[in-house]
Amino acid sequence: MADQSQDRNLPATPKKLDKARSEGQTPRSRDLGHFAAIAVGATALYMLGPMFSGWMKQLLVQGLRFNLDNVQNTAYMGDRLAQMTAWLMWGVIPFGVLMAATGVASSLAISGWNWTLTPLMPNFSKLNPLPGVMKLISKDSLIEALKGCGLALVLGTIGAFYLKSHIDEFAALLAVPLPAAIEQGASTMVSGVLMLLLALGAVALVDAPLQKYLHAQRLKMSHTDVKQEHKEQEGNPEIKGKIKARMREMVKRRMIAAIPTADLVVMNPTHYAVALKYEEGGMSAPRVVAKGADLLAMKIRDIAKESKVPVLQAPVLARALYAHAELDREIPAALFGAVAQVLAYVYQLRAAMSGRVAMPGNLPDLNVPAELDPHNPAAKKPTANTEFTE
Repeated sequence: MADQSQDRNLPATPKKLDKARSEGQTPRSRDLGHFAAIAVGATALYMLGPMFSGWMKQLLVQGLRFNLDNVQNTAYMGDRLAQMTAWLMWGVIPFGVLMAATGVASSLAISGWNWTLTPLMPNFSKLNPLPGVMKLISKDSLIEALKGCGLALVLGTIGAFYLKSHIDEFAALLAVPLPAAIEQGASTMVSGVLMLLLALGAVALVDAPLQKYLHAQRLKMSHTDVKQEHKEQEGNPEIKGKIKARMREMVKRRMIAAIPTADLVVMNPTHYAVALKYEEGGMSAPRVVAKGADLLAMKIRDIAKESKVPVLQAPVLARALYAHAELDREIPAALFGAVAQVLAYVYQLRAAMSGRVAMPGNLPDLNVPAELDPHNPAAKKPTANTEFTE
């Protein structure tokens, strides 16, 4: 069998995209996250640097200030350490929250919100080293490796040229006091960090759409995959066919059981048979309890004769009832007159057979609209959607 992976040239269906998102498979750009983190962090340090450095200076002064009583009281040193740690957290925690929010925002920017616990579930198949080795030599791994090497080369080149052009300024910092050296060094590095950020931004601008493209390529489907998904959504055609056949068989059995309760069967001599039932006072119109064509029509006729149900030959009416009347439903209003004529004839026939009235003549001409006869060129399209043949 040919490798189906070479035939994956169809875009992923919405169902597969939703399944991939539910499993945590979304496009991710590390370079976008790195750029956002460094940009936000550098901006925060630049804007809050003077205040933060002053706060750290006061914290350092407070930490180094002690007297003889403090030295002799060992418990005081532990309390002092806990207090200094709490003060330090007031500066570290907000910065950490800012960086975490930046990471979340960069992820939402490329893939949107996606909440799932599936990646956290244990997956023992990942312990198999063979898939991991195959990933190392895959196309995606090669692209990531080349991209990482290229980014490192670009950033290293920018850093090297910047340090070379400012080596004298950094060397001069050794001759000034520490606070002034920190301030001058920070101001000197601002332009260098800005250049690195521009490079990272350019890479992130390319990497974000690239990751979306690669993600779409990984989720591509073959014709076999699409057919299989369609089967899962719509159901296997073979199983659906068996279910429909089973339902038809059940309906047929119910029809056969209902024939002895019918009042009459209207037939086209060789093709159609429709069994009708009418209860005066319980039904507003006659109801179809069975219908069929060809062999099933013959079976309905035979069961009706065995059950002593009258069978009348009325070809036009039989065709119209078969085409337009639905099983277990009342007959169409346009056929009320013709069916009433047939029922009246059957009632007269029964009364004559019991000796109460004289035997009626032949069945009168039935008032069946020509447009309801499917064999008539002017006939309307049948509205009934259930057909039974055998």
